[in-house]
Amino acid sequence: MPELIAPAAELAVVIAAETPLQDDVRVMVADLNATMIPLTPREFQFQLTVEQMAEPGVTVFVARDENGGSLGMASLKVHDAELGEVKRMFTLPQVRGKRVGSALLQRVEGLAREHGLKRLVLETGEAPGFEPAWRIYERNGFTRCGAVLDYPDSGWSRFYEKKL
Repeated sequence: MPELIAPAAELAVVIAAETPLQDDVRVMVADLNATMIPLTPREFQFQLTVEQMAEPGVTVFVARDENGGSLGMASLKVHDAELGEVKRMFTLPQVRGKRVGSALLQRVEGLAREHGLKRLVLETGEAPGFEPAWRIYERNGFTRCGAVLDYPDSGWSRFYEKKL
């Protein structure tokens, strides 16, 4: 069910679970990859493809403006009955700072709670350029933790968790 939110700056946004197999979502994934890939050695990058995002166990939320234009996305990947992972968080540069990312993250957390998950985790980069990601996770109650799931503790990743 879509949820209407009103982030800062009077930007009306609708967030709903959608298939990632849409052209505008593919463009956002490509934009996210273009931003992240230069920041970290390729062997320490763990992005889901659009096709992997469409698999069972992954829910993709898309934020859209009042005209239906895509503004951002975030995904929940359920690993087991207690653990979920935040994947593929992205907002368009022109809406950053307007709480669209926080609203997406809250939808992911809400779905995790509906599933009865006890903990959300995520992996993000540890290099310069990832500071905005760190801020959004920390502002939304995530705390740093050790390596999660099967991610290597390479020094190129930063890990976060939130107990639900």
